[in-house]
Amino acid sequence: MQVQHILKDKGDDGVVTVPPGTTVGDAAALLSARRIGAVIVSPDGKRVAGILSERDIVRELGRSGSGCLSGAVDGIMTAKIESCTRSDDTDSVMERMTSGRFRHMPVMEGDEMIGLISIGDVVKAQLSKLNMEKEALTGMIMGN
Repeated sequence: MQVQHILKDKGDDGVVTVPPGTTVGDAAALLSARRIGAVIVSPDGKRVAGILSERDIVRELGRSGSGCLSGAVDGIMTAKIESCTRSDDTDSVMERMTSGRFRHMPVMEGDEMIGLISIGDVVKAQLSKLNMEKEALTGMIMGN
């Protein structure tokens, strides 16, 4: 299965972004309000400057205390991010996410972000693929 199938199944809610300079506290409030695990830091909603996850915030809170909430996301975001394209295979994406120990990956078309997938999206796609294979095998065995 390819990443484009995940994007199609997710629909077009758009990717939640914040501009550079947003405070960590404001980004945390957005994560909470939207019930999501990460936001893309982007100057224009298309180019990716970095990604800020719940983990990034918690680690910084542990390091420097609650004062970090008034700082800019630029200081704690992950600037070197892994991305994929819509034609990438979900097997390879899952492997990269697992080995890199991250849960969100921007989907890029050239220099523009066209979507964001999570490890949950990839696992759901893999389970769907396994279920289709199981049904096909069961049909072959039963003679259907």
